This record gives sequence, structure tokens and C-alpha cells, in this order.
Amino acid sequence: MFDVIIIGAGVVGANIAAEMARYDLKIAVLEKHSDVCEETSKANSGIAHSGYDALPGTLKAKYNVIGNKMMKDFCERLQIPFKQNGSLIISLTDEGIPKLEELYDQGIKNGVEQLRIIGKEEIFSLEPNLNPEVKHALYAPTGGIVDPFQLTIGPAEIACQNGTKFFFDTEVTNIRKENGHFIVTTNKGDFQTKAIVNAAGVFSDDINNWISEHKKKIMPRKGEYCLFDKEVGDMVHSTIFQLPTPKGKGVLVTPTAEGNLLVGPNSLGKYDKEDTMTSAEGLDYVLETASQSVAKVPTKFIITGFAGLRASEEGGDFVLGEAEDVPGFFNALGIESPGLTAAPAIAIDMAKWVATYLHANLRENYIDKREKLVRFEQLGNAERQKLFLSDPEYGHVICRCELVTLAEIKNAIHRPLGATTVDGIKRRTRAGSGRCQGGFCSPRVLEILAQELKKDPREIEKFSEKSTYLVGFDKDML
Repeated sequence: MFDVIIIGAGVVGANIAAEMARYDLKIAVLEKHSDVCEETSKANSGIAHSGYDALPGTLKAKYNVIGNKMMKDFCERLQIPFKQNGSLIISLTDEGIPKLEELYDQGIKNGVEQLRIIGKEEIFSLEPNLNPEVKHALYAPTGGIVDPFQLTIGPAEIACQNGTKFFFDTEVTNIRKENGHFIVTTNKGDFQTKAIVNAAGVFSDDINNWISEHKKKIMPRKGEYCLFDKEVGDMVHSTIFQLPTPKGKGVLVTPTAEGNLLVGPNSLGKYDKEDTMTSAEGLDYVLETASQSVAKVPTKFIITGFAGLRASEEGGDFVLGEAEDVPGFFNALGIESPGLTAAPAIAIDMAKWVATYLHANLRENYIDKREKLVRFEQLGNAERQKLFLSDPEYGHVICRCELVTLAEIKNAIHRPLGATTVDGIKRRTRAGSGRCQGGFCSPRVLEILAQELKKDPREIEKFSEKSTYLVGFDKDML
């Protein structure tokens, strides 16, 4: 019997797990995929929004601003790449000024600091590569960029270090309540728990509707992106938004926390919760729309495209807290943008609510920092030499594009909640994230995983049990 089961190991579930682990509770996280960060959390813009966009009085507005203000210290503590690079919401015409003023007023009401509307001269002093037709902008210096992978993996590691049990490849298929506790049915058998936190992303409405009479509906919206090589990562320094539409914040152009350039997303009303395919038409639209923001989109430096799904709840806001008709069942539902920014703040309150329900006390000796991370690429020559002398495997480069070493890959496998898949290595170390997109290093990463996990190479997956690379040995096949 667990005290709490968290369903879903995306950025929201992982952060809730880390905060919940502050309390003297027996906690489990159930995740249907082979790793954390396998759905929406791995396919988004990585923006720490300042908070001007959400309507005043909404949960989105509240948790966006709180999350933004805590992001810098939070990321420093958990060794998560973050940069407060600011954002610009641009207008190409004078007719856009009223909308910029409306966003400014919203931001002030929400508690966003340092907002101001600026003109052409200041815009181009900040961003000389923008479209020459840009006339006005709302400048939000508190906006930032964050690594969404590490914003999920970091808290998950904290939770694991503090005793939280993670069950992967474990899909929840039903929930019922009997004799004051919940029975959670999965493909791996039944789990019993006193409380549940529903952080299942685009599937969170299904989880809620199994147990509560207050039905919810998630309407997934697909967004497609283009990712560019680091060579053009400094084309813009701020995150560049266009004036938002009813469908969302629109196509942005931004540097990433890891130094790439990112363009996207569009907004497609795709209600298939499994559809993360990109399309030529969608990516063409993204690039064409981005050309309204910058003078020239450097298309020859595109290294990949990807798509993600937003968990849009029909009410338009986050759904947080205990279900009215099911004591002990807590929702973190409909967490779309600015959910990435809001996740650490949501987690604090969710943990308090559940702990209050269970009459739990804070535990002693809570571990609030991760084991040391090494990013060889970011070190100076003296630091690299020191590492090599301490461990020669730092001198064995596996991923040339991102300068990832054998020592880093082994560390990613053997860390708390270590990687078991090729994509898991990619998210933890960036091996395979560069210009060749794993063309050079993936076979070697597969081999290392097999050796370190003591598995047959044919068992090693890209991201799930349906994504193995190898089917047999060449001599047998011949």
C-alpha cells in the first residue's frame, strides 16, 4: 500500500514527486513509457514565460508568475540549464499597439515586473536580425529559456534519491475506490494507495473520468517545430513572439538553453492523443511565419523537426486540486503552456494539499540537490585535463557533435533513475542532439547501454519496447 501514487512522469509529475518526497510518505510514480519526459515534456519550446499572456485571476497567471520568479534559483540548485534572456512580442504595424498595451496591462495585473513597450530603435539595438518592418514590441526582461528535459529529469532524480519508487512501462487502465483507498489497475497488475495525483498530460481527462462524476475533456493541439544547428544559435538573443492569436502564442523564434535556434510551433486541432508526426506543410508554415519575425530564416542549418501535443482543457485553464466528489484524488490536469514554467510552483502547492489530506509531516534528511553533473563540452581545457587525469574515459569522445564522452554516458546510465534507452541518453547528455542527429554516435551508445545494463544489444530500445534497433546477428541472418 502506497500513501501516494502519481500518474505520469512528465515535467509536472516529476516536480510533484520531488516536492512530495519532502514529506514522510511512501510514494510511487506510474509511467506508461520507458523513461521520464517521454510525451509533451520532451517536445515543447523550453520557454520560461514571464506571465503577461495569461488572463488575470486564472491559475495559469498565478502559477506562471510564481514559477518564473523561482526558476533561476531552482535551476541553479538542480544543475538545469537556464538563461533569463528576455522576450519580445513584436508588431509590424501601428495597429498592433492596442494589443501590446492590453498584454502590458495583463502582465502588470499578474505581477510581472519590468515590462515595457519599446520602439524600433531599442528593438534593433537588442535584436539586429529582426525583420526590418518591426515597429513596436512589448519587452519582458524576466522571460527565460530552460532545458525541458533537465527540468523533468532533475526533479525525478531528486524524488528517486529520496525514496520515491518509479514504475516504468506501467500503463494505468482503470481506477476504483474501495474501503477508503484506491486500487489502480495497470498492465503490470494492481497498485493500492491512499491518494492519487493525476499528472497524465493529454490523458489526464481519461484518468479523472474513471473516478469522478465531474467529467473533464482534453482537446490536444499539435505544434510542429524546426530545430537549427548551434552555428546559428545566436541569431536572436531574446525569445521573439508575434502577437498572439486565439489559438496560442504563435510561432516563435528563440535560442534554446543549450545553444541551438528553435522555430515554432504552429497550432493544429489534432484530437488524436498519439499523433506527434510532423508534416511538410506544417513545417513550411512554421518557417514561412517565422520569416515575419526575422530578416532571414537560416533554413540550410535545420537539423531536425519534431512535434508535441498541448493538453488543452476545454475550460481554458489549469485544473488543480482535489476532486470535489472523490476525497484523496488530486488533479494536475490541462497543464498546457505556461505549464513548463509553472510546474515547480504547482508542485509545491500540490504536495502541501496531499500532505494535509494524509496528515503527513516533513521528513528528516531530505536531499534537495542532484548528484554532480559533468558537461565536458562546456569546460575549459584545464578542467578537461583534470577530469581526464582522474578518469581516462573523459578522453574518449562518443558524440562528436556535442563532445559527449564515454564517462558522461556511463554516468547517465548509473545515476539515480538512470537512462535505459538511446533517447534517455540523448536527453541526459545530448549525445545524438547535434548536427548529425545521432548518425555517428547512436550505434556506440547502443553498445554502451548493452554493456552497462548487461543486456543483449537486440533488447536496447530507442524509446520504448516497440523501438528496438536490431533484429539479429548478420551471420544468423545470412
